[in-house]
Amino acid sequence: MDVQGREVVDKSSAEILTIPLDASGLERRKTNRAELVVRVNYQTVDELFSEFARNINEGGIFVETETPHGVGTSVDLQFKLPGNDEPVRITGTVMHVSPGSPGDPPGMGIEFSRLDAISRDRINGMVRKLRAASPR
Repeated sequence: MDVQGREVVDKSSAEILTIPLDASGLERRKTNRAELVVRVNYQTVDELFSEFARNINEGGIFVETETPHGVGTSVDLQFKLPGNDEPVRITGTVMHVSPGSPGDPPGMGIEFSRLDAISRDRINGMVRKLRAASPR
């Protein structure tokens, strides 16, 4: 399956990179992502960036970018969830990089590594709402 939860038929190396796998080759993502487009401001040790997120789940977010950071890069993220003026501030780690494909933009999957209980509750609540509202 790709980052949007669709089954990957063509197993080219570019598409394989879009799937977060563990050492045994199994997908690591525990929950499916919910579609969400929000502006994400993030920074690494030396740079600031502003991009758009494409989707989110309880454990991470996919950020669209033509210049993704390498796997293992630590990033500080800040974004506003719909209906909430207070930004969520999280530290995450780049877990996979996608070169993109027709219909899917390039970007990076970031796993949340540090977030407070309030931010976790806000994200989990938004993901539940998005899943409930999306057609099955």
